[in-house]
Amino acid sequence: MELALLILMIVIAWFWLDSMAKRERAILLGRELAARFNLQLLDETVACSKLWLARNSRGRMHLLRTYEFDVSANGADRLNCHLMLLGNQLGSWHIPPYQQPVH
Repeated sequence: MELALLILMIVIAWFWLDSMAKRERAILLGRELAARFNLQLLDETVACSKLWLARNSRGRMHLLRTYEFDVSANGADRLNCHLMLLGNQLGSWHIPPYQQPVH
């Protein structure tokens, strides 16, 4: 019983540490995507909304995480976006169409 509890605690600790690292990666990628499209990442944060298993191009199983984040084109609007991380790699992303501010 003690061994099972110890293994469970190790798995939970690994998952928590891995999730924190992936969240930091998602923040970095969200910031890069926003900058690429001349947008501002709002709140400097992302939130994991989905988590499931998927295979990469080599057939290996990884956790597939979907992160939601908000960006703004002019400071007054708020666009809901998301990105998907398969393991540590950016799988896909979505930024909705928006009107570019006139300078």
